[in-house]
Amino acid sequence: MNVTLSAIEGKVVSIINETTRNLTTLKTWVSIPDDSDFSIYNLPFGIFSVGENELKAGIAIGEQIVALSALATLGLLEVDASYFKQSTLNDFISLGKSITNKVRLDVQRLLVLENSPLKNHPEVFVSQSDAKMHLPVHVGDYTDFYSSIEHATNVGKMFRDPENALLPNWRHIPVGYHGRASSIVVSGTNINRPMGQVKPNSEELPSFKPSENLDFELEMGFVVGKSTELGERVSTKNAAEHIFGLVLFNDWSARDIQKWEYVPLGPFLGKSFASSMSPWIVTLEALEPFKVQGPEQKPEVLSYLQYEGEHNYDIQLEVGMSSPNSDERIISNSNFKYMYWNMMQQLAHHTVNGCNLNVGDVMASGTISGKDESSFGSLLEISWGGKKPFELSDGSTRTFIEDNDTITMRGFAEKDGIKVGFGEVSGTILPSK
Repeated sequence: MNVTLSAIEGKVVSIINETTRNLTTLKTWVSIPDDSDFSIYNLPFGIFSVGENELKAGIAIGEQIVALSALATLGLLEVDASYFKQSTLNDFISLGKSITNKVRLDVQRLLVLENSPLKNHPEVFVSQSDAKMHLPVHVGDYTDFYSSIEHATNVGKMFRDPENALLPNWRHIPVGYHGRASSIVVSGTNINRPMGQVKPNSEELPSFKPSENLDFELEMGFVVGKSTELGERVSTKNAAEHIFGLVLFNDWSARDIQKWEYVPLGPFLGKSFASSMSPWIVTLEALEPFKVQGPEQKPEVLSYLQYEGEHNYDIQLEVGMSSPNSDERIISNSNFKYMYWNMMQQLAHHTVNGCNLNVGDVMASGTISGKDESSFGSLLEISWGGKKPFELSDGSTRTFIEDNDTITMRGFAEKDGIKVGFGEVSGTILPSK
């Protein structure tokens, strides 16, 4: 172990241990805006580049990025610098939580110590405004769940039976489908309006056209941090060991294409054209103070889906919508704590048949809606299938997304004045190619 790092650990370990009991203990010498998502308690991981330089790994702190390869080269991290000079975090994450958590804590300590050696190495800091963010992991597989009871109920009321909105299986299994991993893009990537077959109720035959009912879905996703072998099952008890961290996720949806195609095998072209992901992965450990109890599940779930403790997270979420002629208007305020099925149950169900996991796989929550209209997580619900137009800030109305509209999602957890945020995931819809 490097001597400098040993000294840092010896002086600050008591502060770190106390953090779980007193959130306001840690103080950093780095200047951080009061409302920053990237506090000393957060320190999310991402992949960035500056100019024509190669992609590399970093940790966000305030308005800056700590270049991890630079720290490793200085001997301040116990991980070879090569892990931080790659275009994705997959190999670093594969080292396991004993390593990745230690790297985060080591950086935290370096940013806390008054006599930190980093004060003599300003070159390890990069302004976020000078950096370009990239997709943080190579996503080999992507699964989208359907785990908000409020969202599922709203959809059921619109398209099935208002009195029996949920399908018979919904309260028994975390419903999900295998999505398209190759079309997951990082925040800021423009999306072309998808085309496909559409069959309005008034027409007997389908037509091929651009989607007219383009929607967003407010979701969160988690990144798998530990692989499994084919045939291996993950229990709710040890599921957290397999979750590296969380991101904001927008699962764009072409509702009119989806409506015609989804029977009998589920979503296909209406979903696979694009999903947007925020660039910073907030670790599960950073979110530990914000755990809350989830909704009561009735009827009682089967034994492999039962769990102990708190596994929902109080993360405030919002969706803003803007256009070239209209400033952003917040059209949804929701919360991740509303999820009926939690991440531990999702992972247990995903692997109960022996399906294997790979580091970098992404599992999305499904649309996150609350109990009232202000917390609906999609335009399908906000406009109630297109029947309730709403206004943007310039007075223009929408039911679904029009060309050149921009959707921006944000999320953060806050407790006792401490904020751990995700930044944002944003995308603009361009005309069909």
